[in-house]
Amino acid sequence: MNFWTNKKVVVTGGAGFLGSFVVDKLKERGCKDIFVPLIEEYNLVNMEDVKKVYAHAEPDIVIHLAAKVGGIGANRANPGSFFYDNLLMGIQLLDQARLFGVDKFVTMGTICAYPKFTPVPFKEEALWDGYPEETNAPYGLAKKMLLVQSQAYRQQYNFNAIYLLQVNLYGPRDNFDLETSHVIPALIRKCVSAVKEGKEELVVWGTGKPTREFLYVEDAAEGILLATEKYNKQEPVNLGSGHEISIKELVGLIVKLTGFKGQVLWDASNPDGQPRRCLDVTKAKKEFGFESKTLFEEGLKKTIDWYENIAYGRR
Repeated sequence: MNFWTNKKVVVTGGAGFLGSFVVDKLKERGCKDIFVPLIEEYNLVNMEDVKKVYAHAEPDIVIHLAAKVGGIGANRANPGSFFYDNLLMGIQLLDQARLFGVDKFVTMGTICAYPKFTPVPFKEEALWDGYPEETNAPYGLAKKMLLVQSQAYRQQYNFNAIYLLQVNLYGPRDNFDLETSHVIPALIRKCVSAVKEGKEELVVWGTGKPTREFLYVEDAAEGILLATEKYNKQEPVNLGSGHEISIKELVGLIVKLTGFKGQVLWDASNPDGQPRRCLDVTKAKKEFGFESKTLFEEGLKKTIDWYENIAYGRR
């Protein structure tokens, strides 16, 4: 707890899904000086706005969570902007952190940076063993370059930057916009809407064969803060649950929890994405004592309850 006493902290993306939980946990830990650069006031793709953040906040620590993200559809529709915006935000924030004398910079990477056919579970050492899955490669590679920058800055400037590789998150406050959301919020919204509207069919992208790993958002926030407090090495570290589930099983679970009684139709004309995704999470436990605490079905129930309350005003 004493780690955060008198620390000035910038959390980019702190008003977003993951960031809001990180800010909550910082406050619980006694951090009094937290600055969240809102997108309406600071465009982090613009260097002048990045400089203004540092001049205003004078941070000791930067936790960089801001990102342009989305599911397969959004990645296919916006590969250029996903690459450019994520790369520029990270590069500029990290470089200015060094110039402003920030003590520590925490970068949130992505499981999308791993090669398409990485052996499961994904070990950090396999990160450079091939090209990422094509539908989200521009996003994954942009984030991966921030690892290169972090390690280069540690080597040349002795700058303390760490890099965490995160699986897909889920939980309350997620993005449920069908155009830009990831698989869990998209499925929850579709199922809840189908129940509400009495639909007898539900169309889901792909074949259902790929597997994915998901991490409950509050667990992810805890992992990030534990790493900020205790980890100071150049090697990337996976943040995940270690729990792998097929998309078909996931759909079945969400169908059950939302009470949808109709038929699920699989649209195989849309891509599956990467065949399998599951992280080796032993390094996070060894280096800073992180383990996922939330059981998957419990986390899904909390997420569904939150969405139903927001969408339809019921708990």
